[in-house]
Amino acid sequence: MVDRLSRALTLGRFSAEEFAQLWLVATATYVVGDSVTTLAIINHSATVTEGNAAMAAAVDAFGGAGLMGLKLAAMLFGISVSCYATREDDRLLYYTPPVFLAVVGAFATAYNLRLLVG
Repeated sequence: MVDRLSRALTLGRFSAEEFAQLWLVATATYVVGDSVTTLAIINHSATVTEGNAAMAAAVDAFGGAGLMGLKLAAMLFGISVSCYATREDDRLLYYTPPVFLAVVGAFATAYNLRLLVG
């Protein structure tokens, strides 16, 4: 599978290993870190609620599955943008989605942890 991904993504200056590393960091912070801490707040805090209106609506309608569905949709959109960027040999478009999601995820995780502790 890595060989197939490598052949598909080794275009121009990009490699499958770099692609996997970028998206692993984005997944760890945005999907795992933010989701776990958000669900902990939602399930264990009577005073703190979800601040993102879209996430709050998804959680109200579908629970944790709604939260994960929106996060996975964002991840899939970002991955598709990065894949498109490999074909266009566009470095900015290639790096922006995983870096943006990793930064947002790291900030949200840290903020949620502060809310959980405080």
